[in-house]
Amino acid sequence: MIGIVVAVAVFGYLLGSIPPGLIIGRMKGVDLRQYGSGRTGATNTLRTMGWQASAIVMIADILKGVLPVLLARLTPYAEVGAITGALAAIAGHNWSIYIGFKGGRGVSTSLGGLLAMSPVPAVLCAIAAIAVMAVSRYVSVGSILGALIAVMVIGVLVILGLVSLYVLIYIAVATSLLIFQHRDNIERLLSGKERKIGQKAESL
Repeated sequence: MIGIVVAVAVFGYLLGSIPPGLIIGRMKGVDLRQYGSGRTGATNTLRTMGWQASAIVMIADILKGVLPVLLARLTPYAEVGAITGALAAIAGHNWSIYIGFKGGRGVSTSLGGLLAMSPVPAVLCAIAAIAVMAVSRYVSVGSILGALIAVMVIGVLVILGLVSLYVLIYIAVATSLLIFQHRDNIERLLSGKERKIGQKAESL
């Protein structure tokens, strides 16, 4: 068991470490790490290169969370492998071995893992996050509240016996990592300096 789970985790981490935002940026002569937040995810891509590049990065980052879960389902230890592989993918996205252990905040990759484990709650929580972003104009607020809503929704579904406890463990850990990665956003929100949707990223 341990060997199979470790193999899924390694796959998840190495896959998660691939930085699509940085790859697309380099194709356009842009190093995302030198703009805005310095992160390589979809939000900084949006502020730096526009919505088309951001959409591609978001889809790629979501797939980084989906694929380890699908791989785990091919093994006898699907549930343990799924949460281990998906969390490893988030770790890879946030602290990529390919770019000096830097990366993004893990929002899209976390969503990808949840989408593969429990699609309906994932979609509903994503809709809630988008609604919060639309009203507040802050991606960070929508991301954090969307993740917290996911924890509450999955918790209720676990109590009702509709979702596995493993899914709750996954989303609870993923949300903790997501909030940790947004600590600088939280500081800027409190000081009134957080960037809103539509604001361009400045070079560092």
